[in-house]
Amino acid sequence: MFRHLREDIASVFRRDPAARNTFEVLTNYPGLHALLLHRVAHWLWGVGLKWLARTLSTLTRWFTGIEIHPGATIGRRFFIDHGMGVVIGETTVIGDDVTLYQGVTLGGTSWNKGKRHPTIGDGVVVGAGAKILGPFEVGAGAKVGSNSVVTKAVPAGATVVGIPGRVIEKDKDERSSRRREMEERMGFDAYGVTEEMPDPLARAMRSLLDHMHAVDDRMEIMCKALRKVSADYPNGDLPVLSEDDFDCLRDTDSDAARKKTREDAKVVAAAAVEPSTKASSIISAHESAKKSAEESAEEGTKKNASEPTKDSR
Repeated sequence: MFRHLREDIASVFRRDPAARNTFEVLTNYPGLHALLLHRVAHWLWGVGLKWLARTLSTLTRWFTGIEIHPGATIGRRFFIDHGMGVVIGETTVIGDDVTLYQGVTLGGTSWNKGKRHPTIGDGVVVGAGAKILGPFEVGAGAKVGSNSVVTKAVPAGATVVGIPGRVIEKDKDERSSRRREMEERMGFDAYGVTEEMPDPLARAMRSLLDHMHAVDDRMEIMCKALRKVSADYPNGDLPVLSEDDFDCLRDTDSDAARKKTREDAKVVAAAAVEPSTKASSIISAHESAKKSAEESAEEGTKKNASEPTKDSR
């Protein structure tokens, strides 16, 4: 028991830079208090003293703001930072070196008395306010972003964000190298997010950018064809877009950056619409001129055919 206590204290120092000394950790960390009392309640639950175990769990919730059902199984070096509002259900299984932040719920989605709560693998980090609901597994080393709602299994080493939770795919080599770098530097990813984690908004913008480049290529082919038909078609080139133009998306805390992004989007949209409008106008004008020329030629032919020649007179 004392060996586990030393590990628990060491895990606090490892994952919370605000921890100053052992006495402060023992007296002022409700996550540690809830874990120690849960171990007692879990033992009581296992030997059949279920009412006493539930009573101790209720007192723990009253003192710490953390609700852990005595039937939940928790591994070693478990750490709850801040802790207020954390709820862990009866059939939850938590591995070693797991980190939870405030407001996390490990709950169920049915009234089935069997397995109805998640299984959390070793080394998982669950950000503040995240909800993991259902009897599925969150793989070892996975990270759940703050305020995410996860309702299906998460692969090992993956990162989940959003409502509903979506797995962010990354290149395996890149992901592995960045994970190793982060583990060497910090040992874990606070709140389940890092600066290296891809932003879904930036990812969507990159997809739109690729699509716009493809549209530009098609427009260029159309423009070349139109220049062959009419010399009046403007020969100006559109500004080239690149991912560097959207670097401001990476700074999501900057209102100025967001404003610039909106303005750039309007400019891009206007630039995309203008060439197609000009092309349509030129095509229409060319067709009208061609039709007028054909009508004039036809009228001239008819007139010449109706007039008698000098030789006939």
